[in-house]
Amino acid sequence: MKRALFVLAVAILWPAVSLAQYNGVPANGMMSKGDLPAGVQPADLQKVAFEQRLNAQIPLDAVFKDESGRDVALGDYFRHGKPVLLTLVYYDCPMLCTLVLNGLAGAMKGMSLEPGKDYELVTVSFNPRETPALAAEKKATYIKRYGHAEAAGAWHFLTGNDESIKRLTEAVGFHYVYDQATGQYAHATGIMIATPDGHLSKYLYGIEYAPREIRMALVDGSGGKIGTPVDRVLLYCYHYDPKTGKYGLVVMNVIRLAGLVTVVVLGSFVAVMASRERRRNRKERAGPQPKAC
Repeated sequence: MKRALFVLAVAILWPAVSLAQYNGVPANGMMSKGDLPAGVQPADLQKVAFEQRLNAQIPLDAVFKDESGRDVALGDYFRHGKPVLLTLVYYDCPMLCTLVLNGLAGAMKGMSLEPGKDYELVTVSFNPRETPALAAEKKATYIKRYGHAEAAGAWHFLTGNDESIKRLTEAVGFHYVYDQATGQYAHATGIMIATPDGHLSKYLYGIEYAPREIRMALVDGSGGKIGTPVDRVLLYCYHYDPKTGKYGLVVMNVIRLAGLVTVVVLGSFVAVMASRERRRNRKERAGPQPKAC
């Protein structure tokens, strides 16, 4: 009982911390002029967005190539009953995509959930000119950065043709612009969580991600199939806000939970005191015990 009460108390008192950085991409996923490559005009800003399409179905039959050059369908990574963490980048990106993957690898180090055991990762290049060889190089870099070689079987780096890329990016609401002059893309940044059956569950924006927020999104996206009882308590106390792509404290739920804890504590105290009183009354009724000769 004491351990259960301690866990509930920790869950209530744990402060809400978010490390998300938007880098010019506000909550609606739009970019600012300063984030665009030199050749992209302000009119193109309207085309660059990361719209949240919660509960939309990812095209699981879309075919890509994995880092070994083998043809794979997105559905191949949704057959294990686990949530999938999806990222859209391009491997030759000179800045933002690298920061997204750096932030993801760093957050993964801070989580006790394990790739392969608890979730899968799928990173897809939205540049149709990139090759499996480049994907393999990027994968080797980030498996090393993450520091767990066994994660190689659960973190997949894909490339694809223009048709497959457009199907995926349209489905998830990821809109970007290519600049012919610089050979770069203007795009927003963030990561997505998909349910085991391929429906979009959560979007987390920015280039840095709090391990706790990714964990909560994965546990939530799994339908409660992964995680611990503490995670269930946290999901009760924190609510996902689609406008910001972050979890916020739900005050009323915390008050309800605090009330429940108070009732449990007081009930336990009353039960203990009543038990002591009954034992004392039994001793008084029994009277003094005769001494043995």
